[in-house]
Amino acid sequence: MKSIMRAEHVSRCFKTQGGDFWALKDVSLEIPQEKLTILRGRSGSGKTTLLNILSALDQPTEGSVWFQEKQLEKMDEKSRTKLRRNEIGFVFQSVALVPMMTALENVDFALRMAKYPGDRTKRAMECLKMVGMAQRADHMPQELSGGEQQRVAIARAIAHQPKILFTDEPTGALDTMMGLTVVKLFKELTEQEGVTIVMTTHDVGLMELGDRVYELEGGELIHGGK
Repeated sequence: MKSIMRAEHVSRCFKTQGGDFWALKDVSLEIPQEKLTILRGRSGSGKTTLLNILSALDQPTEGSVWFQEKQLEKMDEKSRTKLRRNEIGFVFQSVALVPMMTALENVDFALRMAKYPGDRTKRAMECLKMVGMAQRADHMPQELSGGEQQRVAIARAIAHQPKILFTDEPTGALDTMMGLTVVKLFKELTEQEGVTIVMTTHDVGLMELGDRVYELEGGELIHGGK
């Protein structure tokens, strides 16, 4: 598999009153292009810290992260912000849809923020259709179930056609069946949109759906590959 991103000997230290806390310790991995990669681990394992570093929201204390041969920690903040806006998408457990906007308007808003050059309404509807929410385009977030809100959040995240999508515990607030539906949707999007997806989870039942699975424990990589 061709890789779109790699981490080399990444460690992350946080200063605390009790001394240095190493949330990540010498983690090296590769993210295959146009595939679903799962970062698994219990709460406190370091998976969210790793996701933040891979997505250019944070920087490692030691080591390097490469995205399409760009070394992230050597980029200035303006370049990192531009990278996040144009080439990266995010989906979190808390969907954070704008409550006063319809599903369609939420997706359109993301396109406006990304300065999408094409027909925004057409692209927004296309993305809602991909996630099975076209028929609910004119509904407000409070009129949607948790699973439906998460689908709209996914449509919003892929609307500007990012190269890579980072999702932190996207199924954490959903029941098992809806969680499986969301992860299967991620698999479909890697094929339909050609987007690379990296998601964190603590759910063992979802691991089989990943093209590649990495497991963290105590900030260390204890299992990698599939």
